[in-house]
Amino acid sequence: MVGVAHDRQLTDRTRRWAATMEGFTGSDVVVTAHADSSAAIDPSSLGEPELGVVRTVREDREASWLVAGATRSAGAGERAVPEEPDEWRTCFERDRDRILHASAFRRLAGKTQVFVFPDDHQRTRLTHALEVAQVATGIARALGLNVALTEAIALGHDCGHGPGGHASEDALDPFLDEGFDHASWGADVSLAPLNLCVETLDGIRNHSWSRPAPSTPEGEVVSWADRIAYVCHDFEDAEGAGIVTAEHLPAIVAERAGTRRGAQLGSFIDALVRTTLVSGTIGMDPDHAEALAEFRTFNYEQIYLRDASVAQATAVIEVLTALTEHFIDSPNQIPGVLDDGGLLSGEDDARHAAVAYVAGMTDRFAFRSAVALLGFDPGRLPQGIDR
Repeated sequence: MVGVAHDRQLTDRTRRWAATMEGFTGSDVVVTAHADSSAAIDPSSLGEPELGVVRTVREDREASWLVAGATRSAGAGERAVPEEPDEWRTCFERDRDRILHASAFRRLAGKTQVFVFPDDHQRTRLTHALEVAQVATGIARALGLNVALTEAIALGHDCGHGPGGHASEDALDPFLDEGFDHASWGADVSLAPLNLCVETLDGIRNHSWSRPAPSTPEGEVVSWADRIAYVCHDFEDAEGAGIVTAEHLPAIVAERAGTRRGAQLGSFIDALVRTTLVSGTIGMDPDHAEALAEFRTFNYEQIYLRDASVAQATAVIEVLTALTEHFIDSPNQIPGVLDDGGLLSGEDDARHAAVAYVAGMTDRFAFRSAVALLGFDPGRLPQGIDR
C-alpha cells in the first residue's frame, strides 16, 4: 500500500479510505474498485468483443434510431482546425466533454442567473446550464435527435455571459464596434480555444430568440429548452426569496402549466414534443406558447424589472464599466498579456482583451477587483455580494 504520513492521527474512516489506494486484485488480469466487486458484462455479445462499441459502430447505429433531419455524427466533425477522430467518442460527444472541462463553463458557478452572488438554493449560470441540458436532452430523446449535440449546445450556450447577469451585456456593449452579445461572444471568443464543431458553435451562437435561427433541429430544441427552463426556475427562485407567490401567476399559466416548477416543465416539454411530432416543426402549440409568453412577461414585470433588480443592474454596469476602462488603459495588467508581448493602452487589441478579461470574471472576482484596483466603495456594489 502507498505510504501514509505517520505524524497524523488517523481515524478508522481514514485508514479504510487509505487502504483502497491500489484497488483490489480480482485476478491476474484485473484490479477492481471494491473488495467485493461482482459487476460483469458479456463482451462476446458485442460481436467483436476486442473492439468494443467504438465510435464508428455508434455512428452506424445513429442511422437506425435518429429521425430524418437529425444531425448525424461524422468522424472528427467539421472544425476550424482539422483533427483526427476519437476512437470511442463521436465528434459531438467530444464537444460536450470539452465544454464540461472548460474554465469558461466552470466559472458559470460564480455568475449571476437572477440574483447577484446567489444564496445557497438560488440558481447560478452553471445550474441554469445544467437544467437547460436536462430539458433539452429529454426533448431530443423523445424526438429522435442527436442527444450529444443537443447536450453540448445546452451546456455551452451561456459560456459567453459576463458577471452580474444580462446587465454585463449593457456594460460591455459600448466598448466593441460590433457590440457585446453573450451568445455570439460565447461561441466566437469564450469557447473558441476548444475548436468545437461548427454545428455546436452555431447552436451556441444562435440560441437566443433575437438571433438568427440555429441551423440544426438540436439547436432549435436548446433555444426552446433555455426559455422553458429559465422561466420556470427563475419564478421558483423568486418565490423562494419572497418576491412573488404562486397566487400572483397569470391565470393562463396556472391553468395550462400549473403553479409548481415540476408541473410547469412537464407541461411545456410535453407540448413541445407533441406539437413537433405532429407538425414536423420544432415548436409549441399556440395555447401553451401563449402561456409560456405570459409567464415570461410576468417574470419580467415582477422579477427582472422590479426596483431592486434595476438597482442591481445599474450597480453592475457601473462596476464593470469602470473595470473595463481600467484594463483598456492598463492592458498589461491583464494576466498573460505580457507573455504575448504586451498591448498598447487604448488600442483596439487592448479594448478587446479588456472586455474578454472582464467578461470572464465571476461576480465575486469582479466586485472585489473593483474594490482592490479602483478603490471602489463597497457600499456601491450590487446587493447580495458578500463584502
